[in-house]
Amino acid sequence: MKAAVVGENALEIREVPRPQPKSTEVLIKVRAIGMNRAELPGSYGSGHTRVTGTIPGIEWSGEVIECGAEVRGLKPGDRVMCNGQGGYAEYAVADYGRALPIPANNMSWEQAATYPGALGTMHDAIVTNAKLQHGEAILIQGASSGVGLMGLQVAKLRGAKLVIGTSTNDARRARLKEFGADLVVDTRKANWSEEVLEATDGKGVAVIIDMISGPVVNENMKATAVLGRIINVGRLGGGRAEFDCNLHANKRIAYIGVTHRTRSMDELRAEVSNMRADLWDAVSAGKLSLPIDRLFKLDDAEAAQQHMRTNAHFGKIVMVP
Repeated sequence: MKAAVVGENALEIREVPRPQPKSTEVLIKVRAIGMNRAELPGSYGSGHTRVTGTIPGIEWSGEVIECGAEVRGLKPGDRVMCNGQGGYAEYAVADYGRALPIPANNMSWEQAATYPGALGTMHDAIVTNAKLQHGEAILIQGASSGVGLMGLQVAKLRGAKLVIGTSTNDARRARLKEFGADLVVDTRKANWSEEVLEATDGKGVAVIIDMISGPVVNENMKATAVLGRIINVGRLGGGRAEFDCNLHANKRIAYIGVTHRTRSMDELRAEVSNMRADLWDAVSAGKLSLPIDRLFKLDDAEAAQQHMRTNAHFGKIVMVP
């Protein structure tokens, strides 16, 4: 099969053996691939996805071709969207617990490939860890990414009273209200937290979902209410920062870090199951969706990653084999 393989300096299109599913896995004929920053060389969390000779790709859609002996709830011919490893290819395997049936509502392969990572990440952050309550205020840092745009929508769906989105790009910031933002903030401004405090009558937001970290850490805490929750999802602005311990303690903020890299398969399956129970009706009804910024062929995988590096996209970049 054809795959985009990590080479010494760039992705290389090669012919490689088709993977064989283990007992709890399904073999999928890949139809579309959702791209993620963790697949870029040198990005935070890239881990083994960037080891020379491996195939990147953690999110895709396609048709089930073969099922392992212990697979339940799926069969050959099913249309699915899933998370796993090795998605930059014509075929890939995924654990059955991380594969979801594509709703029968004429959803395209390309659209289906945009969902798995964003849905799982934002449900885990907003619902499971932040425990967002109806009527609370929430801020999504880095809201113009695919995951961020999904976060805006999930927060609104869960009954947030005030949804705030941030972006440092003027054009992308102007579009955030299309996806549920009640207020948009430019974090390039000094003391931007004052705008958040003004919008919340001086109290601050109950929840911040932070995908930036680095330079916004202390302003985040200024913008957070006493007993608020900050969920550290990503480190796009850097993994280290000066941290105001007094501010953190005085506000009694719960600062929670999340990642998928240290979770067991049982934990990953539980994340998918919990998200499906809470959000799948909304997905099936078309209430949650992401824009596709640009479509690439798998043959142009390196160009697709270069496009992602420019940070000029809005929503998801998708590839097709």
